[in-house]
Amino acid sequence: MKFSPPIQTEVAIERKINPKRMQREIQSQLQDKGIGTKAQQALKLQHEQCKLERKTKSREQKEAEKDRQFAIRQEKKKAKHRGR
Repeated sequence: MKFSPPIQTEVAIERKINPKRMQREIQSQLQDKGIGTKAQQALKLQHEQCKLERKTKSREQKEAEKDRQFAIRQEKKKAKHRGR
């Protein structure tokens, strides 16, 4: 087996972090930063679900309108071809 020569890579230099700052960052990551009460969380979840439903419904409506316009154009082409 032949191995390629080793590739030089840069070693990331680790900066020392102030211990108090590190503790503050750890505490902030451990705390839940979300909405406090379960009722508020439920409302937020419901709001997100409604938003997704609206998005899908509007997308379907746009597609239906596109199809309808396409059918109208096709009918006009056929009518023009027939001489009407």
